[in-house]
Amino acid sequence: MTPHLRTARDWIVALGVRGLLWLGERLPYRTRVRGLSWIGGRVFAPLTDFPARIRANLALVCPDLTEDRIRAIQRRVPVNAVRTLVEIHSGPDFRATAAAAAVRGAEHLAAVEAAHAAGRPVILVSGHFGNYDVPRAALAARGIAVGGLYRPLKNRFYNALYADKIARISGPVFPRGRRGLAEMVRFLRQGGVVGLLIDQRMGNGVPLDFFGRPAWTALSAAEMAVKYDALILPAYGRRVGDGLDFELVLEAPLEHGDPAAMTQALNDSLERMVRADMDQWLWFHRRWRDPHGGADIDG
Repeated sequence: MTPHLRTARDWIVALGVRGLLWLGERLPYRTRVRGLSWIGGRVFAPLTDFPARIRANLALVCPDLTEDRIRAIQRRVPVNAVRTLVEIHSGPDFRATAAAAAVRGAEHLAAVEAAHAAGRPVILVSGHFGNYDVPRAALAARGIAVGGLYRPLKNRFYNALYADKIARISGPVFPRGRRGLAEMVRFLRQGGVVGLLIDQRMGNGVPLDFFGRPAWTALSAAEMAVKYDALILPAYGRRVGDGLDFELVLEAPLEHGDPAAMTQALNDSLERMVRADMDQWLWFHRRWRDPHGGADIDG
């Protein structure tokens, strides 16, 4: 595809997304989230390669699943993905819903609040599970601004809207890259709280275990925790009930030590969450692909 055609396509896609979200805003929050996520997840997602990717990943790491269970995950994961995007774009309604989330791990929330009050940096580590912006929104409602590192979207027309929306949940936000990372470190060293996602394939990471297979994982969260004496702990926004409400899950802070061992503990934490709620993780990510030219084992 030529650059001009790609630009035109991205502009049309961004315009369509903006239009769909604008129409959704005319609806009550819960109706909007249900309706748009059903349309996106059940109508458009099957037209992509997402179902094939989900099946390939499940075959790789969960080969004992029944065919009925695989098909259910193929249906539900895209709905969850679209639901997350709609929620992120829903501003005050989403923030209010996240603020009302029940807390599992109240003693760990108290540790975060104490560290923040003392000016100690805090790193919340999550993955693409449930709605990954719930911890940021829930803590922001408690008066703790949580910065976030995000990967800019390839569609530059939509990326501007996306960056604005996640910044409104809680800020500041930092685009992945040298400059964004430097700004995030500066914020962290000043006693800030940041949220990071650990389940993206990183070429500068190391192969650590995830679901019994090597998955290239960045050590940066653990390395920063050790270097800047930051409190570091897993944090998740788990869907409960009909999937429109949340539970804020905070697990025990990690002891500082070898960054690879700490990161493996974070991987293990996320794996436990995913195994308990298989539908809530984005199984279409190319999580187990070798970023250095190895075989594409995940479709």
